[in-house]
Amino acid sequence: MLPLLRQGKDMFIVSKRDGQRCKVGDVVLYKRPPDQYVLHRIIKVRQNDYVILGDNCVNKEYGIKDEDIIGVMTRYIRNGKEHDISEKKYRFYSFVWLHSIPLRTGCKKVKYRMKNLVRKIVKNEK
Repeated sequence: MLPLLRQGKDMFIVSKRDGQRCKVGDVVLYKRPPDQYVLHRIIKVRQNDYVILGDNCVNKEYGIKDEDIIGVMTRYIRNGKEHDISEKKYRFYSFVWLHSIPLRTGCKKVKYRMKNLVRKIVKNEK
């Protein structure tokens, strides 16, 4: 969940859902088979499932169902200070991050393609 959460430095607190469906922008902890736990943001709520994307990812995940979701992130801890997701700074970050998905993912895909192209060129020169 970079840049929101830094692995090995920040912590997050997940609360069980209250029975209601999740909403766009919720950061959820869910389980992928067989035993992989993932923390990603919901970018679309569909009738029977969700579309989810990590803040530092380019590939969306489809078909995440309510029963796959363990809980929703309610707080995070950075540099020893606890932050609530209702804080203005977090809400602004979440709004900007959600509304910049096409631009961010497009730029990342171009970056990956350029890296691969450079690797091929360097490999062919050897």
